[in-house]
Amino acid sequence: MEIILGILALVTSMIAAVVGFGGGMLLIAFLPSFLAPSLIIPTHGLVQLASNSSRMLFSINKVRWELLPRFLIGSVLGSLVIGYGLSHISMDYVPLGIGLYILLNLWNPRFSKAVSRYENYYLIGFLQTGLGLVIGAPGPLALTVLTKQLKCKDEIIATSSLFMSISHLAKIPVYLVLSSELLTDVSVIVIMVIGAVVGSYIGTKLRFKANNAALVKIIKILLTLLALRMIVEVLF
Repeated sequence: MEIILGILALVTSMIAAVVGFGGGMLLIAFLPSFLAPSLIIPTHGLVQLASNSSRMLFSINKVRWELLPRFLIGSVLGSLVIGYGLSHISMDYVPLGIGLYILLNLWNPRFSKAVSRYENYYLIGFLQTGLGLVIGAPGPLALTVLTKQLKCKDEIIATSSLFMSISHLAKIPVYLVLSSELLTDVSVIVIMVIGAVVGSYIGTKLRFKANNAALVKIIKILLTLLALRMIVEVLF
C-alpha cells in the first residue's frame, strides 16, 4: 500500500506542477480506497503541503509575494472559523462531501462560476483554507483569479502553490487537535511526501512540454469516475 500511495503522490504532484491544478483533487479522490475516513484530509494535507511547497521552491523567483498578506489574513480567519465547526462533523461522511464537491466543481457551471468569481484575496484565503479543512482539496479558487491578473504561467503556478501551501499547512494543527490518529502510520506519510516532492520536480521540468488540454480532459474523466465511486460507497 505504501508503494502505491507513493506512486499516486508522485503522479498527482507531477500533474499539478505541469498544469497548475488537478493533482490535489485527483489524489484525494483515491485516498478513501486506502485510508480511514478520519485520516483522509490530514494525510492529504501533509502530502499536498510537500507537493505545493516544493513546487513553489522550484520556481521561487516567480512568486508574487505582494499578494501574500491579504491571502494569509483570510486563511487564518477561515481556519479558525471553519476549523471550530469541524468538531460537530462526522468524519464518516467526508468522502461523500469530497465526491459531491468534485462533481459540482467539474460539471456544474453555476457552482463553478460562483466559486471562481471572488476577486478579493481576503475572501479567497478564507474560503480556500476554510473549505480545505472540510473537503480537502478546495479546487483552484486562487488560481482562477491569478490567471486573470497575471500573464506569466510560471508566476501563476508558483504563487498558487504558495497559497495552497498555506491552506494545507492550516490542516495540521486543526486535525492534531481533533484526532491523534494522524501519527499512527508515519511510514506511509513519509513515502507519499517523498513521492510528492519528486513529482513536483519532474513536473516543473515538463511544464512547457506537456499537452495541457489533453491532460486536463483525462484528469476530469478520472475525477468524475472516482467521485461517483466515493458517493456510491458512502450511500450504499
